[in-house]
Amino acid sequence: MYNIVANINKLIPAETKGIGKNKVAWIGIILILSLVPTVASPFHLDVAVQIFIAAIGALALMVLTGIAGQISLGHAGLMATGAFTTAILYKETGAGIWITLPASALSGIIVGLIFGLPSLRLRGIYLAMSTLALHFIVIYLGGEYEFFSGASTGIFIDAPVIFGYELYDVKSWYYVLFALAAGTYWGLSNLLNSKTGRAWEALHANETAAEALGVQVGKYKLLAFVITSGIASFSGALFAYYQNFVSTDAFTLFVSIQYLAMIIIGGMGSLKGALLGAIFVTMIPYSIEWIMTVVPVFGLGISAVSSASYAAFGLFMIIFLLFEPHGLLGIFKRLGLLFSSIMGRRGHND
Repeated sequence: MYNIVANINKLIPAETKGIGKNKVAWIGIILILSLVPTVASPFHLDVAVQIFIAAIGALALMVLTGIAGQISLGHAGLMATGAFTTAILYKETGAGIWITLPASALSGIIVGLIFGLPSLRLRGIYLAMSTLALHFIVIYLGGEYEFFSGASTGIFIDAPVIFGYELYDVKSWYYVLFALAAGTYWGLSNLLNSKTGRAWEALHANETAAEALGVQVGKYKLLAFVITSGIASFSGALFAYYQNFVSTDAFTLFVSIQYLAMIIIGGMGSLKGALLGAIFVTMIPYSIEWIMTVVPVFGLGISAVSSASYAAFGLFMIIFLLFEPHGLLGIFKRLGLLFSSIMGRRGHND
């Protein structure tokens, strides 16, 4: 565990960038994604919705770990906080989405504040272990509620209603979650370009030097935990609504490792890297299933696909940790530079 934490710290660059110079490209991407539901099948829209939910959670973890430098293994616990807050409010009071979503974000903020306090004194492996405790505590409390409420198999939630429209089909969810994921990216991009973002970068680079420069270390550490915990909890609530079901089985420790993999594989220290990582990790099981279908020699079964997905997941983690420390974003940047260089040579020869 210590080596993993040490390697993660080495991967985190000290600089981050917002949307800035790429506004036109982002507008083009948004327009294209807005048209996807007109041509995509329900299955592909379902995969896209999963990516949007994962992207919101990955953006939060990227800010906390990749930018502020606070390692967390409790991301699944934070998502479970939001999911169970939504489920309990719905089951016990019949509360609608306009109450449950803010309440879920608030519960995440409170949990983030409580478990962010150890960050004032702990670093590295010790901080990681304290966030791991968060995961087990939340899952335990969720399991106890399931048992004593008679919902031992999980809690069912009806489709939410927004402005009189019931969100039950995947196309509606696509647009809603696409807007929320884009809004999360935009909001965090602006936050990182503010005084708060620069303070987080300074904390990650060197806490002692940051404090000497006047950065309130304790304040900004807690702020990082509070903001990102609220976002992670919010994504957990969205997951609960989309699945119409909440259970502790959906928030295992492996989920926390998956989100950590998203920011490592995507490219540490960049919000764009979080998006790339969310796409890549979400697609792994579907890609494995497709390969096992196309190549009959592998055979096809639920257990086989699951085992192969775990193996591929671990293999990709090792490959990126050892051979591609800047993740997918680093690969794309190098390819972009190579393409620009080739085009430049052709233009010069002409």
